[in-house]
Amino acid sequence: MHIRDLKLLNFRNYEKLNINFHPSLNIFCGKNGVGKTNLVEAIYVLALTRSFRTSSDKNLILKGKQLSKVEGNIVNRYENNFQLVISSEGKKVKVDGNKITKISDYISKINIILFHPNDLKFVRDTPNIRRKLINIDISQLKLTYLKDLNHYNKLMKQRNAYLKQRKSQNITFIDVLTDKLIEYGQKINKERQNFIDLINQNISQIYENITGTKNLILRYESDFNNKSKEELLDDYKKALDRDIFHGKTRIGIHADDFIFILDEDELKSFGSEGQQKNAIIALKFAELEIFKKLKGYYPILILDDLFSELDQEKIKHILLMLRSEIQTFITTANIENLSSVQLSNHQQISIDENHNLEVINNEQ
Repeated sequence: MHIRDLKLLNFRNYEKLNINFHPSLNIFCGKNGVGKTNLVEAIYVLALTRSFRTSSDKNLILKGKQLSKVEGNIVNRYENNFQLVISSEGKKVKVDGNKITKISDYISKINIILFHPNDLKFVRDTPNIRRKLINIDISQLKLTYLKDLNHYNKLMKQRNAYLKQRKSQNITFIDVLTDKLIEYGQKINKERQNFIDLINQNISQIYENITGTKNLILRYESDFNNKSKEELLDDYKKALDRDIFHGKTRIGIHADDFIFILDEDELKSFGSEGQQKNAIIALKFAELEIFKKLKGYYPILILDDLFSELDQEKIKHILLMLRSEIQTFITTANIENLSSVQLSNHQQISIDENHNLEVINNEQ
């Protein structure tokens, strides 16, 4: 899979832009603040209809404008045109000119794996952050996962609202909600477990390729792990009084967590910043192989400001892992960071302070 071209209208600092891409490696270079990340963000937004930098869509619209449009042609066996319009009325998406009424039916058509400096939150931050990042990637692999997750969240919200009505709980109705919550929770738990199992088939070797050391795994912690429906019903029954007291469902896949373990120690507590960053990189490359295995092709890979704090040896190891069949977008403020490997068949896009682009194709 690759994106052949990108058209922007009033997106971030770009009033109008048309650009073609190399099917393999594309390098955006320029000083900080010139708009390198805005370009890879546009590709990400086109794929997933959301930004990895802001939760507010209005921040994507050029100041003083009413709407923003992102359009691109995606090649994956066939070529299709994708278009996303963002305005005060919300988001509208089209594929080959045909309007898609449900955003959930659009997501998963363009597959993206992203590394961004904020991804270090996956190690350092709360379980909620880790679940969100895992959910994004599994949703691209399986459309039903996102639908099951939406059903689960609606049921949990309904159950919590009912638990807060302390004087008038209908235990039978709570039992009905609990039964459905378990049904969807088990589906989600199974998909997450399968995904983490596939991650762990490759992540340790990839981490060793980068750092020279191995024994890295991603551990999945869940109330649902290895439990039957009957066991889970018993768990919810035992926790009911506590749930009523707190007005909140305490058991479920909404409490899941994903923990990096390096040499039997939690990376969050015992790992250096460098080890944590390399673990995230290894995770992203392990996800590439999952997409290839399950979908038959590689997704688009975005490496935003990846090399800023890595030594030349690790940069070299990462660059050598890039396959020519993986369309990759790299942003860097210092092109010399990439000098450790002789890069062939790539496109360099230089951006100046006025947001002008100079495209240089390197074919060998």
